[in-house]
Amino acid sequence: MRWIRATGRGLLVLAVIMTGYVASGARAEEGGTRGRGPLTLATAGDLTGYLGPLLEGWNRGHPGEKVTLVELPDSADETHAQMTTDLRGGDRGRFDVLNIDVNWTSEFAAAGWIRPLDRDRFPLKSFLAPVVDTATYDGRLYAVPYVTNAGLLLYRKDVLTEEGVPPPRTWAELEHDAKTIAPRHGLGGYAGQFLPYEGLTVNAAEAVYSAGGTILGAEGTRVTVDSTAAREGIGFLARGIREGWIPRQALTYKEEESKQAFQDGKLLFLRNWPYAYAVASARGSKVAGRIGAVPLPGPDGPGTSVLGGSNLAVNSHARHPDSAARLISYLTSEPVQRQVLTRGALPPVRTSLYEDPGLVRQFPYLPTLRTAVLTAAPRPKSPHYDQVSLAVQAVVQDALTGRQTPGQAVRRLARELDAITRR
Repeated sequence: MRWIRATGRGLLVLAVIMTGYVASGARAEEGGTRGRGPLTLATAGDLTGYLGPLLEGWNRGHPGEKVTLVELPDSADETHAQMTTDLRGGDRGRFDVLNIDVNWTSEFAAAGWIRPLDRDRFPLKSFLAPVVDTATYDGRLYAVPYVTNAGLLLYRKDVLTEEGVPPPRTWAELEHDAKTIAPRHGLGGYAGQFLPYEGLTVNAAEAVYSAGGTILGAEGTRVTVDSTAAREGIGFLARGIREGWIPRQALTYKEEESKQAFQDGKLLFLRNWPYAYAVASARGSKVAGRIGAVPLPGPDGPGTSVLGGSNLAVNSHARHPDSAARLISYLTSEPVQRQVLTRGALPPVRTSLYEDPGLVRQFPYLPTLRTAVLTAAPRPKSPHYDQVSLAVQAVVQDALTGRQTPGQAVRRLARELDAITRR
């Protein structure tokens, strides 16, 4: 504060007052009452309508810290675009708390858009271990896990029982059943999310990981995708489209479209998140009571799912950062996490809920999901993740539609990712 030495006693007094004010503001950000007040929470579209009632519970108990929910599009890409546009605007922006895809944490933290959080405020040891890593960047906690996710293979249990075969454990079994059993029952064989958006990145990464490959090194600075495993994984999906046991319609599927096709009785197998199992099992579904879920298959046995889900982060310019941290503690508490599952059909981050007998009876896929989460792998972790994902989408789409061979696509992807990581 060089200006103090150049001014008189009056300005010195003012400096002391301002210093006290700034210090009190810092204390407020760390937990003082001056860091409390109303909030906005931004999230992708709430497909099951569960979040509003959860926030009503918070608002009733915290009348001075009421939360306004802002629902963005349910497409991850569109939500990312709207959030980043707001955050790049500087000042405070519209959003105080952000419900972000687990793979945006590194990007948002590196850009300075979200603030680091105090680990001691949150019961991280009560969470499934892999999910905590998705909330960190450069050794610091920048978000708190809110929901987790892992891809599962949903299947028509009634059809496989009639045929006398178990659900597939390998790609060869999946391909055989999709080619032979599905047509006998008037069904499409297999689908995932193959429209060029974030879902295609996930499906492609799972295929590469299941074959034993990777896309980027652990720190996101080394490109590792040009491998036999990557060619095998992308080739498996491309072959399915080319031979027809993956319907071409699947090239237009996101999560909802693929779930609806399965729920309407049009598919034998579907890769999707657990919410699709819950919705397709609900009253009124054409396949209710006739579906099962197993881990994703791989070349020689169970494959590898991508770790999905979302984390809660606080805008660096949030009006009331202490209220924001308190809201995150509320949303990740055990009672609310239970409702995230029972009302929202979203996988909680609390380990204890996967061992609750009542919940397992209500959601039979929980043990399978827990195993899938504990063995899942994250998408490529990079501060340039949005560019990485766009490159994967574009290249893999060309492979699926036959514009490039899997080998050509993998080599091209390696070149594009190398250019991105060098920026």
